[in-house]
Amino acid sequence: MSDKRDMTGSNQGAATNAMWGGRFADGPSAIMREINASIPFDKALWRQDIAASKAHVAMLGAAGIVAVEDVETISAGLDAVAAEYEANGVPEDWDREDIHMTTEARLAELIGPVAGRLHTARSRNDQVATDFRLWVRDAFAQMDEGLAALQRALVTRAGEHAGSIMPGFTHLQTAQPVTLGHHLLAYYEMFRRDRARLADARVRMNECPLGSAALAGTGFPIDRDATAHALGFDRPTANSLDAVSDRDFALDFLWCCSSTALHLSRLAEELILWASQPFGFIRLPDSLSTGSSIMPQKKNPDAAELVRGHSGRVIGALTSLMITMKGLPLAYSKDMQDDKPPVFEAASLMALSVAAMTGMIAGATFNTARMRAAAELGYATATDLADWLVRQAGIPFREAHHITGAAVKLAESRGIALDQLPLADLQAIDARIGESVYAALSVDASVAARASYGGTAPDQVRRQVAAARAALGMEE
Repeated sequence: MSDKRDMTGSNQGAATNAMWGGRFADGPSAIMREINASIPFDKALWRQDIAASKAHVAMLGAAGIVAVEDVETISAGLDAVAAEYEANGVPEDWDREDIHMTTEARLAELIGPVAGRLHTARSRNDQVATDFRLWVRDAFAQMDEGLAALQRALVTRAGEHAGSIMPGFTHLQTAQPVTLGHHLLAYYEMFRRDRARLADARVRMNECPLGSAALAGTGFPIDRDATAHALGFDRPTANSLDAVSDRDFALDFLWCCSSTALHLSRLAEELILWASQPFGFIRLPDSLSTGSSIMPQKKNPDAAELVRGHSGRVIGALTSLMITMKGLPLAYSKDMQDDKPPVFEAASLMALSVAAMTGMIAGATFNTARMRAAAELGYATATDLADWLVRQAGIPFREAHHITGAAVKLAESRGIALDQLPLADLQAIDARIGESVYAALSVDASVAARASYGGTAPDQVRRQVAAARAALGMEE
């Protein structure tokens, strides 16, 4: 009986070892080491970690909590660590788990036990929250700069094409003629609102968690206003529990990224359509296109397609962090270690996408003749005919709509534009149509008539371009 028990135990042990295998051959401890380590991704925070640590130790010295000479030693040591990181990158020692322990351990190697004073009145919880806020704040600024460059490209091209006529679409069907400049300014407005959301979110998140400690604050006589102001925050956070346990500032950033990604994707989709042979509206720069591996005639809008594709990953990053955070009780939980990868990925994807779109807009060649021809052949001035019948002939709009439909059908059957129909044919449809109708039927007349504020008339477009240039600081 005892032999059987021993054999069973031995077999169970072998089975247990077999369960881990491969890189986890050491069993649960190997798994814990790897799942717990965040250094592969949070090393991106090293600049923010160094800056926050220097502000913290300076405050400790000013408050008389740490001796001045120790503050000087620690600060100089942190500068030395930063210089090493700058020159050689951040080493990945998984036993040191994250950037915070990595930096503190290296500091101790350089300056000795005095390094331990750096963590006085500080927890990794408020340290992480502060570093991450600093990183996200920088990301806000970088994204805003990128969008401003994209806006400048859009405004420049809009000014060049304030009078270039193209079809305006609804349901991807030719609707009314517009100008290319007007179309490009629509995206300028979308990105203007995206930048406004960035600015709003940045103001809201600019509070400093440092000094909240693990969750309850600290018993040391620290000066949280001093560290907040030293790091460029507007104020310290008002509640220590909230400060270390929420990541809504990161969610705000990801929402801003997602909103912008949607607009980038829409613009990318239009460029892809316009670059296709059936449209032929645009030629994208060679530097942001590729050829086919088998079809030599093709020029593929790969950069635009990737911008469109990246939007899904960005939105996925937002969803990922929302799901991570949705069920967490106060205060900190290890789940929150997963807050950084989606933010880092989204920021990187957005930087690439915005830069690629800026290059495509700036370097594109527009086939304005093809655009004009498409507007003329798509019966885009049908609404102008209906409006003329209402204004000049006093016909109710519903009746005018019916008359216009008959005129479009006739022009379509002959393969000509509305303004090419003889007057006699128009009068055969309705005798109230007079010679003056032709002044309303050309695409030029159509766009010129849309002179309401924000309309597509070239003069309106030029006014909007001038206003946008002023807003962007592009005035000559």
